[in-house]
Amino acid sequence: MELNEDYWENRYQEKTARWDLGRISTPIKEYIDQLEDKELKIVIPGGGNSHEAEYLFNNGFKNVYVIDIATSPLENIQQRIPDFPKDQLIQADFFELDMTFDLVIEQTFFCALTPSLRPAYVKKMHSVLVPNGKIVGLLFDAPLYEDHPPFGGNKKEYQALFSPYFDIEIMEPATNSVTSRAERELFIKMFKK
Repeated sequence: MELNEDYWENRYQEKTARWDLGRISTPIKEYIDQLEDKELKIVIPGGGNSHEAEYLFNNGFKNVYVIDIATSPLENIQQRIPDFPKDQLIQADFFELDMTFDLVIEQTFFCALTPSLRPAYVKKMHSVLVPNGKIVGLLFDAPLYEDHPPFGGNKKEYQALFSPYFDIEIMEPATNSVTSRAERELFIKMFKK
């Protein structure tokens, strides 16, 4: 199975993107609610319908970018939030992105990638962050699937993967996950080394 643009576009067209909660996840919402600097340059990679971007934008964060390999979710965002700047909705492969950010919001992008891409993901995250930039979000802490997304993992694996490039401040079970993901998510906050 090739997880390319056609694969993801079909998932959105067929409405089989079951990971979409239809709203921002509670752990990410609570993190955003304590942010004070509305000028932060934020990216949500593999953002999909990105209820996180909608929440950020509606709460005064105007320097928010969503990148997705599929077109449909970006069109969905534009329909829901007509004032969202079109040039901040980027239809492209995240691994080809040539920009830097203060903050990456991780919400189901990592688990959507073939596990063999995880080392490349970590290196790319490191390269798109400014000095002291950070990744904040959620990673699944469960085996999940081996033959299709979402792909799971565990804390020990993630620590080994991220620690060469990031100082891990938080990687702990999320205590405020939505019911369907309860006890299966790690909340992460990591700073670029």
